[in-house]
Amino acid sequence: MLVEIDQNSGYCFGVEYAIQMAEDALHAGDELYCLGDIVHNAMEVQRLEAQGLKIISRDDLANLHNCRVLIRAHGEPPETYRLALDHNIELIDASCPVVLKLQNRVRHSFEKFDAKNGQVIIYGQKGHAEVEGISGQTEGKAIVVTNDADLDLIDFTRPISLYSQTTKSTAGFYAMREKIAARMRAAGQELTPDQYETNDSICRQVSNREPQLQKFAARYDVIVFVSGKKSSNGKALYSTCLAVNPQCYFVENATELDTAWFDNAQTVGIAGATSTPMWLMENVKKVIEELQGVAV
Repeated sequence: MLVEIDQNSGYCFGVEYAIQMAEDALHAGDELYCLGDIVHNAMEVQRLEAQGLKIISRDDLANLHNCRVLIRAHGEPPETYRLALDHNIELIDASCPVVLKLQNRVRHSFEKFDAKNGQVIIYGQKGHAEVEGISGQTEGKAIVVTNDADLDLIDFTRPISLYSQTTKSTAGFYAMREKIAARMRAAGQELTPDQYETNDSICRQVSNREPQLQKFAARYDVIVFVSGKKSSNGKALYSTCLAVNPQCYFVENATELDTAWFDNAQTVGIAGATSTPMWLMENVKKVIEELQGVAV
């Protein structure tokens, strides 16, 4: 049985940069905290915790002084930086450049649209770290929409500026854009740029993986998709695989593998999210080969 890893899977540059900054800071010594899981992958978090990284919440941050805290790739709202300044906390800022650019764009749109009683809408996952950071650019006034039911939170008689979380599905964003447009028309709105501004802010390093992954998933009898259960990007890319290949299975690590999946398989493909380390996919590959009695 042939078992292969998708070489386009694994860390995006933003996550890779954050992991490298954490490792460099840990090797430099002194205590290092990280505001939230550095990456939405429990195995990688455990690996870095073993090196001394301490994961904290925003509530924990309020009680810290005179220490080092790493900001992960997802970015943070402005109040985090103000608190760090007040508490003499050294921030090691590993915010992804794509996320920082998005935060800046959202802040400018909020200033423009708030002045004319407009709304900033973010297509994303409620409570997601990146979305919290983006929403912070709007004084917490942004409306987060994840599904059709959330559309009822929007006042369609007022101007709208729409953005997306960087790791959401491109198809999902454009579908949501059209649903909002339809409701605005129904409310008698003219869809001029002043009334309805749409911004495709999905990271292209993420969105470009969708067509690549579709081709990869179609080539194998079985696909094993490796991702942390908290990963929004992982859920989106797994759905992309599943739509192409119904014999696609989601696992967080090799312990979740089921030998029955491979009973009639001649080929197995392994893929992962932008938050999935290559070492974890290689471990899954090794275990699949061992389960099937194939020499590694």
